[in-house]
Amino acid sequence: MHQPTFPLMAHINKTNAARLLDKAGISYNLIPYTVDENDLAATHVAAELGEDIRCVFKTLVLHGDRSGYFVCVIPGDREVDLKKAARIAGAKKADLIPMKELLPLTGYIRGGCSPIGLKKPFPVFIHQTATEFETIYISAGIRGLQIAISPADLINFIPATVADLTVDTAENTSEEQ
Repeated sequence: MHQPTFPLMAHINKTNAARLLDKAGISYNLIPYTVDENDLAATHVAAELGEDIRCVFKTLVLHGDRSGYFVCVIPGDREVDLKKAARIAGAKKADLIPMKELLPLTGYIRGGCSPIGLKKPFPVFIHQTATEFETIYISAGIRGLQIAISPADLINFIPATVADLTVDTAENTSEEQ
């Protein structure tokens, strides 16, 4: 696994997601970044990490009319396609959950939602581009901390289904350019 280099930090407290990876013997790195409370977007996280936005993934929680709750993990510069997500989850239609439901449902807050260690097990779908990278970044479960992990390790651990989950655009551009 590609190991990004970052300045040595005095001590990083492990999150529940990190402890679960430790318990499973999965290799990862915890990468801190500076939080901007006014900009919780993945583009800000990618810029702080100095990484390509396409390998910094965000975790979205949706509710399908027939499938119930499910999770989509998509590149930070993309938008979830609700029709594709619903179809993949076995629903006719799906919507993002209201923000006020995120913490009670997942145990995580906006800007710190991880696909690892959710309060309850939900089906997880990860965007197909994750497999194009040696390392991807996901939230460690709190704002200001990311997990750098092999996408194959993440997909097998959760377990997640790889799928096309995003809106098709002629060109996905990054705000950091």
